[in-house]
Amino acid sequence: MFIKNTLTFFVLYVLLLAANISCSRQSTPQQSVIHHNPVLDIDFPDPTVINVNSTFYAYATQSEHNGKMVNIQLASSKDLFNWTYIGDALPNKPAWANRTQDFWAPHVLYDTTLHKYVLFFCAKSNDTTTDKGIGVAFADNPEGPFVPKDSPLIVGKGFKDIDPMAMIDPATGKKLLYWGSGFQPIQVQELTNNWTAFKPGSTAVAVVFPHTENNYTNLIEGGWIDVYKGKYYLYYSGDNCCGSKANYAVMVARATNAFGPFERLGEANGKGSSVILEKDSTWLAPGHNSIVADNKGNRWIAYHAIPANKSKTSEDHYIKRVLCIEPLRYVNGWPVVLHTY
Repeated sequence: MFIKNTLTFFVLYVLLLAANISCSRQSTPQQSVIHHNPVLDIDFPDPTVINVNSTFYAYATQSEHNGKMVNIQLASSKDLFNWTYIGDALPNKPAWANRTQDFWAPHVLYDTTLHKYVLFFCAKSNDTTTDKGIGVAFADNPEGPFVPKDSPLIVGKGFKDIDPMAMIDPATGKKLLYWGSGFQPIQVQELTNNWTAFKPGSTAVAVVFPHTENNYTNLIEGGWIDVYKGKYYLYYSGDNCCGSKANYAVMVARATNAFGPFERLGEANGKGSSVILEKDSTWLAPGHNSIVADNKGNRWIAYHAIPANKSKTSEDHYIKRVLCIEPLRYVNGWPVVLHTY
């Protein structure tokens, strides 16, 4: 009887242990999906990924596709890992940039009050007394076609007025635009209700600055805000996005207010580095990211990167930058990229 009872207990214990292991494995979201980067193996830089009713849409900088220049690239996916190329989200150029071909760094959001999808993008102005600026366009659905406003939201000399990211502040309801590059700070300023101009009386506020750390901060750009548990996490990239000498990484700072002040990760942890994603043996110059949540609430970081084995093939500025996606979690108040594959 003792042997029988002992055997029964042992069998039950093994079954219970196996069940616990199974549950533990199933409880880790990133282990339930197996995929490999790149998730889209074409030139697809500066990606913004949004979730629209269980369909993900990715927008990217201009590139040639099937021999044709696409102004703002667009692809869709049901699972973040298998993508279908759709085409051009901005087939018609805005009047202020219709004689140039330099469109990049799109950001898209949906405005529930206007019932419109809003696209912000960078372009090179027709006006040779200025240079690059930010435009805005509108559509009834995420696939477009987006119809651009005839004049830029902002335009300036060089490339300081680029890389837009817009949001509705969940705390105040204000419509905000973050932007910046060109060896200048990333800034934020309030927009009008229709997104087409800066709100009268508002001023731009600098939120993160270049030259603050030893690596990757000679130039900073590609700002993205993710609000998590009452804190505003500002992701940004630097130094050099492109070409055979690309040297790019993603950094982060946080604040309790959309206008800051923002504390960099490197300040908070005392290590002097705010980098959360940088080059490894497989990928070079990862950066210009967006953050998207799936329907289970899991967050993912989408970014472009250069395959390490392709980086020395050309001096061309436009070495292919492919779309990569990895899981991201907030741990002890800061984001961590989970390199699980």
